[in-house]
Amino acid sequence: MSSSVFSPAARLRGARPPWLTPKVFRTEVLAGLVVGLALIPEAISFSVIAGVDPKVGLFAACTMAMTIAFVGGRPAMISASTGAVALVVAPVTREHGLGHLIATVILAGVFQIALGALGVAKLMRFVPRSVMVGFVNALGILLFTAQIPNLRDVPWAVYPLVVAGLLLMVFFPRLTRAVPAPLVSIVILTVITVAAGIAVPTVGDKGKLPSSLPVPGLPDVPFTPHTLTVIAPYALAMALVGLMESLMTAKLVDEITDTRSNKTRECVGQGIANIVTGFFGGMGGCAMIGQTMINVKNGARTRLSTFLAGFFLLILCIVLGPVVSEIPMAALVAVMVLVSVGTFDWHSIKPATLKRLPAGETAVMVITVAVVVATDNLSIGVVVGSVTAMIIFARRVAHLVQVTAVTDPDGTEVVYSVTGELFFASSNELVGRFDYAGDPDKVVIDLSAAHVWDASSVAALDAVENKYAQRGKTVEITGLNEPSARLHGTLSGELADSH
Repeated sequence: MSSSVFSPAARLRGARPPWLTPKVFRTEVLAGLVVGLALIPEAISFSVIAGVDPKVGLFAACTMAMTIAFVGGRPAMISASTGAVALVVAPVTREHGLGHLIATVILAGVFQIALGALGVAKLMRFVPRSVMVGFVNALGILLFTAQIPNLRDVPWAVYPLVVAGLLLMVFFPRLTRAVPAPLVSIVILTVITVAAGIAVPTVGDKGKLPSSLPVPGLPDVPFTPHTLTVIAPYALAMALVGLMESLMTAKLVDEITDTRSNKTRECVGQGIANIVTGFFGGMGGCAMIGQTMINVKNGARTRLSTFLAGFFLLILCIVLGPVVSEIPMAALVAVMVLVSVGTFDWHSIKPATLKRLPAGETAVMVITVAVVVATDNLSIGVVVGSVTAMIIFARRVAHLVQVTAVTDPDGTEVVYSVTGELFFASSNELVGRFDYAGDPDKVVIDLSAAHVWDASSVAALDAVENKYAQRGKTVEITGLNEPSARLHGTLSGELADSH
């Protein structure tokens, strides 16, 4: 299936885009409807976290999804108001008001466009698989624990409704897959609660839904350098958190769908979507991993489902607000619980898998999960996990450096062969691998099987030469490859003060 939905090239060729085929169109429409329904309680909840009126979060969800459908780099990925962004911008609302929040969102969008143009998306290559697995597992746990407040201090009828919803979603696909099981579950449970007059928490209890379309406008703030200094730190934090979650989500969808996405376009697209959202009075956002999983698991693969999720959310809120308000929260909890179970990588925690994996890989996965769950922030977990993986990798590679010595039969020369990667972690041990007092007057260090990566390694080689020179012995370094020779030639003899 093509990853481009609104493809100008396809239109010029007269080819029908894939979402116009009846089967794909139906799948995309129904998936978008399910996501639109699921976005309502989450957008309202995130509005509460950010300290703003529910309509600010709902408008953000609408405009983010509808804009990113055109400008984003990952088809079928859902962007809307999110908890991570809400946590970052909450202090702005609390201390400075809604106007400063809107200005922060717009500036964050500008930062994201700039970061995208600078190629920040390429940093994703440094996120190892163990961190990705930890990210996915932590996500599954967070999606599940996020539903727990909806199951506390509630009428007893909520529990059988949740169980009924789970059973419907598990067994209904055995009858037909023409209609998404989550949508069927939501409709049936809503009809049951309304018809039987069962008093349970509903979507309407989360907050009042908007009754009119958002109107574009400028943020109500003084356009002064002081305002910029106030909002800039929050805007940069929002931009970084939003891009990290969006890029991680895009990478996950790439793996699930066996397709590639344009990460740089996604960065720029997130920025454009946040700018548009800010001008329409929304609280901004980024890719939503939970809603994206709902969308993808329901078979959506194109941009149409993303656009329709935002469009349906707008229609559901404004036109069908009274009906949507009657949906029991139990129905949406059941959907999210099933998504959380499906998101978790159960294979990664099987005893057989853990036994085969290196201890370091398992440690990185566990640390990523622990940090995410402890901080309730996916971005912090990814950073800590990636740094941990780099440290473990550096330690592992540092110990792979080998030094072997061969002395000429006549005893006038010794050749040291160095094998491995020389960098800051391995070069410290290099100095102690030579017999300065016992070696003959001529020493050759053969680096044909090594690579010099940094100044620490050059300084270590200089230190070796100096130790031999203090004993009146000469050192010849041979076998340097071109990059190593260039680095060594530039820095050798210039690092004495720092050594």
